Amino acid sequence: MPYENETGMNNELYNFLGELRVNNDRQWFQTNKKRYEALRKQFVADVERLIGRIAAFDPEIGGLDAQSCMYRIYRDIRFTNDKTPYKTHFGAYMTGYGGRTSPYAGYYLHIEPGNSLLSGGVWCPPADLLKRLRQDIYDNMDEFLEIIENSEFKKTFPSLVGETLKRTPFGFPADDPHADILRHKDFVVLTERPDAFFCTDDWMDGVVEAFRVLAPFNRFLNYTVSEYFGKP
Repeated sequence: MPYENETGMNNELYNFLGELRVNNDRQWFQTNKKRYEALRKQFVADVERLIGRIAAFDPEIGGLDAQSCMYRIYRDIRFTNDKTPYKTHFGAYMTGYGGRTSPYAGYYLHIEPGNSLLSGGVWCPPADLLKRLRQDIYDNMDEFLEIIENSEFKKTFPSLVGETLKRTPFGFPADDPHADILRHKDFVVLTERPDAFFCTDDWMDGVVEAFRVLAPFNRFLNYTVSEYFGKP
């Protein structure tokens, strides 16, 4: 039974991804590859527009190549029991320090039926960088809290997400009032959006506004990331 979504600009994208979810095999994909290519082309154009608008409040984003931000739809099935060959979402990660493979904090757009979201921050940093991020957050906790507890920020991105340690990491006081923050293995926030959010003519305005709220969080983290990689 095909997935049905009957509203707005991204109707066909959601329909395609929903159908792919229930027909995740090479034969179906090859039959529908022209649909995929047309939808991907439109998504690249949307990401290009989004980059231009983010650059208005985060100049580092300016000139970023949209193609470098896009994730492949083909899954790596070598080390998983799930052998379905295709992802059922479109995603793009935008940061002024590179595209989807960048270790820097950036802006993530994820379109998937029933699981669309906007996100940002530093995900899965190497151990040394994670240690440095924790230390800088600890040393500048007031500034960090001012960002994540700002009413506008908290309304959009309610809390840090991701895996945490069971105990406060070595080198930090176990009774620190903000030890819950230091236990995070990533420093990432997200906000979920219903499919209908992306199926309106002004969906990009909403995305840009959420990313504008996110920008100070990324800027704080990228100060540390830049120092770690020895960049000015």
